[in-house]
Amino acid sequence: MVHLRAMEIAIARRFCGPAESGNGGYTCGRLAAFVAAPAEVTLRVPPPLDTPLAVVMDGAKARLLHGTTLVAEAAPAIVDVTPPRPPTWDEAVAASARYDGHRAHDFPRCFVCGPAREPGDALRLWTGPLGRDGIVAAPWVPHASLADEGGRVRPEFLWASVDCPGFWAPDPRPATPLLLGRFAARFDGGVRAGEECIAIGWPMGVDGRKHFSGTALFRRGGGLVGVARATWIALKIA
Repeated sequence: MVHLRAMEIAIARRFCGPAESGNGGYTCGRLAAFVAAPAEVTLRVPPPLDTPLAVVMDGAKARLLHGTTLVAEAAPAIVDVTPPRPPTWDEAVAASARYDGHRAHDFPRCFVCGPAREPGDALRLWTGPLGRDGIVAAPWVPHASLADEGGRVRPEFLWASVDCPGFWAPDPRPATPLLLGRFAARFDGGVRAGEECIAIGWPMGVDGRKHFSGTALFRRGGGLVGVARATWIALKIA
């Protein structure tokens, strides 16, 4: 007999991606906390905001439900991703100044990469082209509000930090918006609030409307914090 255990979480409006749904990386990180790491999360529908969502455990897997609607599912996974050489801090700063989202952004209030968010309210992680191998990069200094009582950045925000760099990495970029479909991440360490980090993303291929990307988070100086791989889905425009 399979024994199911149910719990509950909610995605606060602060953590949106599109205006009316949760940021994909943050949501994946919340659900991934219920399974063994590393983990892979598949998003089935846009996660609703400020709404009680049931987490149902089924063995080693976790499902996120809005009523009877499956929002996402998570399972342990092997995340065998080898990132490119990280840029220097100055290179990441220069790349961020070329961030395409300052010219046009499908989701300007995205918790991770939205240019319309205030300092301290969101990650403001603006990855721009590095100028080699399709890599995008940006510096990131985690705000104190992202940390636990011991000052360490909470895991869901590490997941968020390696989400949107992949959004800006597809090459060629589609003409329609992208939504995160599947996301797997592995973290080999943590970071503290105020610690200088560098996030990167790079393209990993295209299959129809599916765009694949890799991402990584480094400490300033090159120490690897974590890696991820993502499948992005280009929306159909009627």
